[in-house]
Amino acid sequence: MTITKNSKIELIIDSVTSEGSGVGRYDGMAVFVRNTVPQDKIIAHIIKVSKKYAIGILDEMLEPSPSRVEPLCENFQRCGGCSFQSMTYDEELKYKRQRVDDAVLRIGKIDFPCEEIIGADEVSRYRNKAQYPVVIENGRFSAGFYAYKSHRIIPCTDCLLQPVEFENGIKAFEKWALAENVTSYDEKTGKGLLRHIYFRKGFGTGEIMACAVINGNRVPNEKLLIDCLKAEIPNIKSIAVNINKENTNVILGRKTKIVWGSDKITDILLGKRFVISPESFYQVNHNQCEKLYSTVSRFADLKGSETVLDMYCGAGTIGLTLADKCKKLVGIEVVSSAIENAKENAQINGVQNAEFICADAFEGAKQIEKQKLKIDLAIVDPPRKGCQKELFDIIERLNINRIVYVSCDSATFARDLEILSAKSYHLKHLTAVDMFPRTPHVECVALIEKER
Repeated sequence: MTITKNSKIELIIDSVTSEGSGVGRYDGMAVFVRNTVPQDKIIAHIIKVSKKYAIGILDEMLEPSPSRVEPLCENFQRCGGCSFQSMTYDEELKYKRQRVDDAVLRIGKIDFPCEEIIGADEVSRYRNKAQYPVVIENGRFSAGFYAYKSHRIIPCTDCLLQPVEFENGIKAFEKWALAENVTSYDEKTGKGLLRHIYFRKGFGTGEIMACAVINGNRVPNEKLLIDCLKAEIPNIKSIAVNINKENTNVILGRKTKIVWGSDKITDILLGKRFVISPESFYQVNHNQCEKLYSTVSRFADLKGSETVLDMYCGAGTIGLTLADKCKKLVGIEVVSSAIENAKENAQINGVQNAEFICADAFEGAKQIEKQKLKIDLAIVDPPRKGCQKELFDIIERLNINRIVYVSCDSATFARDLEILSAKSYHLKHLTAVDMFPRTPHVECVALIEKER
């Protein structure tokens, strides 16, 4: 039987995509079906057919997989956030490890199996940051997350990945917004005030930051907003307003003003204190972050005499956890507020052997090259798009023999690994860390050394 649109086919799911969709084969063609689990036997209703693949929706479950569990979240089928609520955590970890292995082999062209994946002790309530788009219509306030591959908001104030304080914070914003007849931002018209609600939590301290992202210069009745948030979140430490008037899907604008409390919150990682501003990059999973940084430390294997270059350093968290194990630490970060956080974090923790450069990784590395500074170890923790190709040219010219690469995207990591391989750098260690349970994302960390 040839697959056609609206046909119904029997399918056994045998794998999972990077976005969390199940994959089965029918007459040699890959069929993608969301909300399915490997070993599910299903009837799929085909909604799209191309030359090489088809997309279906789950029509009937014939035989559930042994790895299938009942989702805990009522919004699982609709929300685009989680992908693995219907899968056992053991199966999720198995898939994520395999995903790293496949990327390194297929894209990086290197056969180097990942070490045992480092799983999470808690798979719920672990996120220390959340950004909720908002819609206010006909006197009703809705905040939640976007549906899969859309900008249609699924109301979800109590996300099982977020701390309960964030739900209380949304209630506070709702009370204020309805009392003041606040309008929500419309992407099509560019009008309306409130775009997003943004929260951060320091798990090591309990401190909460709340931020309203607005399409304007100020919010009406700041005092009421402050009073509402303080009433709902007793441990709140910072209330901010971020101004974003741009026609963009980037959530935060360039200007943030504090309307109450501190301009930062504090967290504790591996015994060190870190301040976090609204714009700072900071790992979203506190407990897994400690495991990740401990792995970085293990791979770095510092003896105390090394100079370490920490590129894409953010608020300096990775480098500063290693500062007492090396002779000198140099951090590079393009976001100026994050650099200020990094300098403050060094001061708070009594670190005197660190300096920080505000520049993108490539330009910062060029400065290091001009200084003719001898670098013994480079740490790179780039955004999802990976490193600039030219950065590796400078790393090679600086004669940096050891690199610890931290990546939130195994595909771009594997691509960069292939570039480094051509420069005689080789994998020595590779592992995965599940920073984002119940989502398809997985972090990996590798030790890469120059062939001598």
